[in-house]
Amino acid sequence: MSTKDKVKAAYTKVKGEVKEKAGYYTDNAETEAEGKKDKIKAKVQENVNEAKDLRDDFEKKFNKH
Repeated sequence: MSTKDKVKAAYTKVKGEVKEKAGYYTDNAETEAEGKKDKIKAKVQENVNEAKDLRDDFEKKFNKH
């Protein structure tokens, strides 16, 4: 996975955590929900990046010969 993809996923995760906590402490359900959504989005990004890494490893292993 590229560094850019890692940073993007990490940024989305942190943004989600901040929004979720801010929503919780300000009793703003909408902001809290947005934060949870962002955290889910970050997890999806991480999983996609992991799948790309596995694909790349597979291709390297079997295109070697």
